[in-house]
Amino acid sequence: MTFALREHTADVAVEATGDSLGETFAATADGMAGAMCVDVPSDGDRFDLTVAAESRESLLFDYLDELIYQRDIRAVLPVDNCATVEQSGDGWAVEASARGVPLNLLSAREVKAVTYSEMRLRETDDGWHAYVVLDV
Repeated sequence: MTFALREHTADVAVEATGDSLGETFAATADGMAGAMCVDVPSDGDRFDLTVAAESRESLLFDYLDELIYQRDIRAVLPVDNCATVEQSGDGWAVEASARGVPLNLLSAREVKAVTYSEMRLRETDDGWHAYVVLDV
């Protein structure tokens, strides 16, 4: 699983790939963390989260939005993300965890929000590909 940050007008985009949807979600989340902070210390405790949504795209949006919410309420930067995505009935769910690095240990740029602008999530011959624009 990999990610790359892409310039996008006044915002920043994350392009991520993975062998599975879960790996791709985690790589996208790591990319979002990379958009906020380049040098991440090894401090921080892991925490779990679960998100459900009607479609894969809305699940990716809601998952990243939940990580921003967790950042704000826990005062941590979620890094080293792990995720498993499964279809659940007529919707989708992600079971995930992240290591929360205390914000007071970082010099970080704020990502304000995830956007649906230009969002792509598709299966390829090599796995999955995601592209998400973040409002900074």
